[in-house]
Amino acid sequence: MSSPVLSAVREDSAVNSSNSSGPRAGGPRPRRSFTPVQKLEFLAAYENACETNAGGAFLRTEGLYSSQMTEWRRLRDAGVLAGKKAGDSIGKLSAEQAENARLRRQLEVSEGRLKQTEAALELNGKTTGVLRERLRGYAGRAPVQETLMATYRSMLDLRIPTRRAASLTGVSRTTANRKPAPPRDQMAVVPQNKLSAAERAGILAALNSPEFVDLAPMQVYAKLLDQGIYLGSLSTFYRVLEENRMVKERRRLAKHPPRAVPELVATAPGQVYTWDITKLAGPVKGKYFDCYMMVDIHSRFIVGAHVHATESGALAVEMMKGIFGIHGIPQVVHADRGTSMTSKTVAALLSDLEVTRSHSRPRVSNDNPYSESIFKTLKYGPEFPERFASVHDAGAFISSFVDWYNHHHQHSGIGFHTPANVHYGHAAGVARERSATLAAARTKHPERFTTTTDPKILALPGPAWINQPKEITEQSAA
Repeated sequence: MSSPVLSAVREDSAVNSSNSSGPRAGGPRPRRSFTPVQKLEFLAAYENACETNAGGAFLRTEGLYSSQMTEWRRLRDAGVLAGKKAGDSIGKLSAEQAENARLRRQLEVSEGRLKQTEAALELNGKTTGVLRERLRGYAGRAPVQETLMATYRSMLDLRIPTRRAASLTGVSRTTANRKPAPPRDQMAVVPQNKLSAAERAGILAALNSPEFVDLAPMQVYAKLLDQGIYLGSLSTFYRVLEENRMVKERRRLAKHPPRAVPELVATAPGQVYTWDITKLAGPVKGKYFDCYMMVDIHSRFIVGAHVHATESGALAVEMMKGIFGIHGIPQVVHADRGTSMTSKTVAALLSDLEVTRSHSRPRVSNDNPYSESIFKTLKYGPEFPERFASVHDAGAFISSFVDWYNHHHQHSGIGFHTPANVHYGHAAGVARERSATLAAARTKHPERFTTTTDPKILALPGPAWINQPKEITEQSAA
């Protein structure tokens, strides 16, 4: 409904333009002027027209420009139009008024965008729920596309830009703007090679007959051909069974229970030993020597290493007896599932000594990490030869490696102590000497240190785990 002020402005304009046969008929016209009240009225009417996408038509009808609307909106937001009478001077906006106008306009735009976003999210949430339910019911593509298009059109009704609406719904703007083809009444084309309902029933009856009920469709297909009978293709046999939900797995498939994850912890030396066997290349291709090695997982100390020409459980038992006589009997001995590790001789020895046996899961190399790590250190070293001339040469090399590893190798996993220091209890004294050296250096040059504590990499080793449980790992991190 038009206001009295706008009606008066339109009547004045109509009187001035009466009896005119052209744009410039009757000579020059007086310049249009608007009172503050008229500006507010025109601005309100323009904004109402914009809500129905008719803002451009309103400007042309009233003979106004969008720049005038912008200026009047700025004046209104600054609060200089309210309460003004006709002929009152508005003047130039102060810096404070201009800033207030800018902030007020920014607030209006933000509120409008917020309303659009809330409406779009509500529609998007409803659409997602509908699509989820339809996909659960294996709905076709057409119903899903219709739901998305309806959501897209609803967003356009909320004056959400087309680009943003397409992004939220996943509908292509090209698809949304394409005019659908007019519907045509057309009968579905039936393939000429389609089997009739009676023929499909005959296939199902043959498959379910006492003669063929226990056979696979491929077997039935071949046997029917041997009898001179062709009912359909092998694919048709499977399609008929699938239509009647008769394609099931009937074989006695083995179901292997999940293997228990070995979880071992050593809080001091002599508690958990792990051992393994690795191959050492002999003098010729195809000839190998076997290196038996056992390590204490807490101290990383190699408690025993032997090289033999063959692999057997009896040789492993001989090595264990010598190790247990020197370093004591551990609580747990862990190994992988090799033939020597699972042999009866090894099992009998550990059972007699009341030592718990632990084995890795099948095809899981990470269950024996300490032995695998030492083998990598051994074979990746620069002095490791490509081949050994004899088993005695291999044994001499392994002996020198064990001596270096136990007494000279600064191991990063145990605070850069040597395994021998940790194994025999000397690591605490070495740690105190290191701490004193660092303290003296910190006192002499405090500007070179940012903390008053020793580096964490030098900390004494804590509990050593094989497959540490997740909850304990999270508690330690916290």
